[in-house]
Amino acid sequence: MSIRGFTRRRVLRNSALLPLAAALPRVAVAQSPTLRLGVLTPLTGAGGFDGPRMLKAMQAVADELNGAGGLLKCQIELVVADTQTNPDDAVRAAHKLIDVERVPVIMGTWASAVTTAVLPLCWESKTFLCTVSGADSITLMPHQGYLIRTQPNNKLQATSHAEFILALGVKKVFLMSIQAPFAEPTRNYLDTSLRAAGGGLTGSLVYEKDKTSYRAEVDEALKTKPELIYLNGYAPDVAVLLRDLYRAGYDGPRFTQSYALTAKSLEQLPAEVTEGCYTAQPSADVASPAYAKAVARLHATDIDSYESQATDWISLVALAIARAGEATGTAIRDNVKNVTQKGAPVVYTAVDGMKLIADGKNIKYEGASGPCEFNEIGDITRCRFRFMKVEGGKFKFLKVA
Repeated sequence: MSIRGFTRRRVLRNSALLPLAAALPRVAVAQSPTLRLGVLTPLTGAGGFDGPRMLKAMQAVADELNGAGGLLKCQIELVVADTQTNPDDAVRAAHKLIDVERVPVIMGTWASAVTTAVLPLCWESKTFLCTVSGADSITLMPHQGYLIRTQPNNKLQATSHAEFILALGVKKVFLMSIQAPFAEPTRNYLDTSLRAAGGGLTGSLVYEKDKTSYRAEVDEALKTKPELIYLNGYAPDVAVLLRDLYRAGYDGPRFTQSYALTAKSLEQLPAEVTEGCYTAQPSADVASPAYAKAVARLHATDIDSYESQATDWISLVALAIARAGEATGTAIRDNVKNVTQKGAPVVYTAVDGMKLIADGKNIKYEGASGPCEFNEIGDITRCRFRFMKVEGGKFKFLKVA
């Protein structure tokens, strides 16, 4: 017995599967059919800090659902592949998930260039995609509804960042961006927001990844005498930029995304290099019962936005499949908004939602990352942001806004 995304085989066959995925616990049911869902996330490369944690969050939800009886009377099995945070590698892995593994959904793409490369494969094959990539251009592609993005888009992010920067008393900013789809939209939204308050960008530049030094770029930025430097890149290149800014004698504030300056980065860089850096990330909905349940499920004290979003992807996908009664990409597309209906009974876990669906009731899933409400092109409509500052080699919480 087999349909797209559904098979009796219970062995992960993807050659890109890493030991981390193989080591994750899963519930075994003798001779039970399995329903296989695809995970394509960065287990290595620039996103290698976030990908494994997102995978762990998804597996935890799958295990909880399996313990409650599974999905469509099947045990959920995650078929895992590594994007290596590289578009070419991601496309090869996506082809295997779609053409060989025949999964109905791919969850977890990270990095806008990766998602931009993978998305056409998904809509052409009618495979549903869940992503954390933020470039505006992604949801503007003709994806025909085979996409939801739980990460705020460039406009939501850049305008929120500008408000925070202005609150610091800073109005003149230089922007240094890696070559990526989010570079130009971020520049436009940031400059517009700063100009509305009487400030603006003193300049901007786009740099190439994987360079051992960005001193020339740093010198170009410092010539404009900015009050703050916004580093719009990924962890490896931002680490080099921070070192070069320190060596150039710049001691002003630096601002970047949390994925570009991680706890691992703080361990690897001298404290004086990162001192005073500000970071921002979309905030998990820490006051939500869904967040508390996700924390307990992962046996953690807290979880971040990426783990929260991953929790919500697999929960939404499972609920959409349950609502449709079949595991296809089109069924997920057509039902994912039906399980987030305003005015319906609110549920905070996929297990609770399954019970109401089984009783023929509508549901409103509200997640660990937020209300999970999407517009017509698959973007979330609301989000809060968490701001931190590095002091003494450690992150200090500032506020959620």
